[in-house]
Amino acid sequence: MKLKTLIVTIAVLAALSVVAFVARRPAPPAAGDSRLNQPLVDPATIEKAAGLRISDQGRTVTVTRQADGGWSVPSYHDLPADFTKLSGFIGGLAEAKVQRLVTSSPERIARLEFKDTRIELLDAAGAALVAITLGRHPETGGGRFVRYGDENKAYLANLNAWLDSEPRNWAHAEFLAVKADDVARVEVPLENGSVTLSRAKKDDPWTADPTPTNQRLRADKVTALLASLGTLRFSDTTATDDPNAAAARAKLRTIKLTTFDQKTITVALGRKPEEKKLKPPSASADGKAGPGALGNVSDLAKKEGDPKPLGPEFETIPAGPVFAFVTHSDTAAPINTWMQKRAFQIADSPFTSLPQKTDDLFEPVPAPAPATP
Repeated sequence: MKLKTLIVTIAVLAALSVVAFVARRPAPPAAGDSRLNQPLVDPATIEKAAGLRISDQGRTVTVTRQADGGWSVPSYHDLPADFTKLSGFIGGLAEAKVQRLVTSSPERIARLEFKDTRIELLDAAGAALVAITLGRHPETGGGRFVRYGDENKAYLANLNAWLDSEPRNWAHAEFLAVKADDVARVEVPLENGSVTLSRAKKDDPWTADPTPTNQRLRADKVTALLASLGTLRFSDTTATDDPNAAAARAKLRTIKLTTFDQKTITVALGRKPEEKKLKPPSASADGKAGPGALGNVSDLAKKEGDPKPLGPEFETIPAGPVFAFVTHSDTAAPINTWMQKRAFQIADSPFTSLPQKTDDLFEPVPAPAPATP
């Protein structure tokens, strides 16, 4: 074969090879989903959010930002929100990332159990900036199946947040916070009178008026009293006209705290006391009740083996829950508004630990040491 013919043949074969490669090469891969390996919620969206709404198992809680920058729980009497809990939840939301696209098939999405479990970040008007519906947990590997709004896409995100949809749990339980160093005066009622504890500066020792003869004030008791009253937390709240709250108001012990800047906080604690009530007479087998059920006097006299004469029986009704009623001399103090909305139930210990008598606050002055010969 001539050289020229060989060169032409090789060129033709090369051209055919190029055409075949172009015709048979695979199509370029489709562009990846823009959400993959990105935060579950865009940081800019979190930054401008003015509210958080969580729904789960038929319950919903909403937390909103106020004009002063604080947060409140409108779904729980508009009480202040627990900022530590809120920031922890938002922090977990910000750290979560979309790991992979699970499916775009409606049939498969239906099997991932997307129901009413939902996280929404809201704008100032209450509209959703982003809405994420949560499905079940994957069988292995951790995380949570998630879906944006009603999109026909389901993703897997490494989100491990606990969705608490109980509004009361989002309210800040500490409704009174008074620093012991700020208190200059404490007025304490006792069974046999009252005593006023005071100091000129926070580093000065406490003095008591009156001080019983040959007694001295126990500083540790004053410290414990201030620690107990200065950080009151509610365990529950009820309507202000709740019967238990009304019964507590009738049995109050009131302590007044005065700060160095001459503000007065009145803390009144009370509870319905334990009660003993006469049991109603029980009916006998023949349906009779009362003394007649026991027989006549002669029959009772003939009974043998009774260790003691029959008498009335009583039942004990336990004491009611403890309530705290707080007022602040500063009319603008938020606590005054909160007390108008709800009655605050607290733990028993702040009430039961209140000093009852002088012996709870004072101790004998030690005898002087004998003179050295």
